[in-house]
Amino acid sequence: MFYLLKKYLFPIILVLIVGIFLFWNNDSSDEAILEKESANPNLEADSRDNSKVKQQPTEVMVDVKGEVVAPGVYEAAADARVHDVIQMAGGFKKNADQTTVNLAQKVQDEMVIMVSAIAENATPSSVTSKTGTKKVRINYAEQAEIEELNGIGPSKAQAIIQYREENGLFKEIEDLLDVSGIGEKTLEALKEEIQIP
Repeated sequence: MFYLLKKYLFPIILVLIVGIFLFWNNDSSDEAILEKESANPNLEADSRDNSKVKQQPTEVMVDVKGEVVAPGVYEAAADARVHDVIQMAGGFKKNADQTTVNLAQKVQDEMVIMVSAIAENATPSSVTSKTGTKKVRINYAEQAEIEELNGIGPSKAQAIIQYREENGLFKEIEDLLDVSGIGEKTLEALKEEIQIP
């Protein structure tokens, strides 16, 4: 009987003692963690805030191409504008078309700023005659220029542009009679102010 007790009871008591020890140890470590967290409740929030701060770069890399004095990759402040980076690249060349870039735009990392050249084959929308009077090239003029013509308002200017887009360029002055709202009287007044081609 004693042998049986010794054989089975002793291991059970040993397992119970080990179990109680481990349980008590685990509780105390959990309490220590809880105490640490309660002592500094902002620890997790601080670490999150720090990671956000690290993600926002203070410097960005911008690639400037085209008609600037020194094209290349430039390091700029994160709050810099396109104008600032173009100045870093030496400014515009003489033939740069400054209307192709937004100088007030904020730069971004890996941004490409492309400065185009002024098109050499651009067709002028007006010419000066031998007598010194300015004539509007009706095939190339924009609405504002067409509205400056004698007897032409916004609606007629729009009609001229629409006709031009749908039917192609005017071949002779009389083609304007096909435009809605333009009659013989209007055409007669326009003859000295427009040029085709």
